[in-house]
Amino acid sequence: MIKEVTDKKLTAKEQKIVEQTVEKLFSALEIEGTFEISQQEGMLEILMDTKDSGMVIGYHGEVLESLQLITSLLIAKKLDRFIRISIEVDGYKKTRTEYLQKLAQDARERVISENAEQVITSLKSWERRIVHLILQDDEEVSSESAGEGRDRVLIIKPKA
Repeated sequence: MIKEVTDKKLTAKEQKIVEQTVEKLFSALEIEGTFEISQQEGMLEILMDTKDSGMVIGYHGEVLESLQLITSLLIAKKLDRFIRISIEVDGYKKTRTEYLQKLAQDARERVISENAEQVITSLKSWERRIVHLILQDDEEVSSESAGEGRDRVLIIKPKA
């Protein structure tokens, strides 16, 4: 059974396994380029520099999300523990995160001014997580996810 460990630092041996796994996966997918791996806040961030960024990101980040999941599963199998993986390619996630920050603040303002919940659809799991993190310490609103699969939504509502 693979256990989730989010705050344990990787050993030098584990870092090497992660690097080799990522290198082998990218090679098998014929993705040319370089990558750097860093560990932060209970996750591994892979910063990728490639001329194939459009192919790696895919339509609305769908390929990137799948690649992150596959990478996480490969690494989890080799390390016998799950570690969240984030892959950044060509500033895609940075730009998307900036958009999500604005989206969260706009929704927050609407919730406060209308005193009614706001539902945000069509967000991927990592995007919902970012909005939750942005609003987690807010004194006036709270956020939660509801639904299943592609129908999962993020709800921002006034605190009682």
